[in-house]
Amino acid sequence: MSSILALLLGLSGSNLCAQGKGKGGGPKIAKPRITDTVKANIYADNWFKLYLNGNLVAVDSISFIPHNVISVDILPEYPMTIAVMAKDNADPVTGLEYDDSNIGDAGFILKFGDGTVSDGSWKAKDFFHGPVDRDMKTPETRHVAIPADWFEVDFDDSEWEHAVEHSEEAVDPKSPFYENDFAGAKWIWTKDLALDNTVLFRKVIESPPNGDPAPRDWPRGKIDASNR
Repeated sequence: MSSILALLLGLSGSNLCAQGKGKGGGPKIAKPRITDTVKANIYADNWFKLYLNGNLVAVDSISFIPHNVISVDILPEYPMTIAVMAKDNADPVTGLEYDDSNIGDAGFILKFGDGTVSDGSWKAKDFFHGPVDRDMKTPETRHVAIPADWFEVDFDDSEWEHAVEHSEEAVDPKSPFYENDFAGAKWIWTKDLALDNTVLFRKVIESPPNGDPAPRDWPRGKIDASNR
């Protein structure tokens, strides 16, 4: 009888231990659902790539024209460090576009579903300028090396200037822009919309700007980012 009782107690204990376990035998973990994400709309003249908290989350799929809006679902995590590389189309030697026949303009705008928008509070720095003095006959350019860790959370951008807001008329966005929600967002760049061709932006969002409660501290997986 004692052996049977011990067996029953053992089975009971096993059942109790199994409670709260998920697939694979580990403890159940609350995981985010797609409904926990927010929509991100991004438009750049001409191209961009976007990092959140050091992770690459969006890249413009068209390198020059036609201009397009990239919309992705993101899982925000606060504080949220946004880092963007934006490029206007420009020959690296001359700074000109369309077979060295034109000086191009530029512009960048972003809006997240949590209320995050691009504006003059962002940091911005130019790394490719030209043609210097708008000289199209003997054009020259100025390049600055881009730091390898410019998109990381702990990168020091304290010496960068603030982005400059530009009018919609100056940027002249194409039709896809008007088909998406950018209400409240500002067009930003450096002060020189025409000659600064590669610009890095950074902004830290401490909490949801629209007043929503901060999301749960979801368990985060680790993706091999050695080739990022």
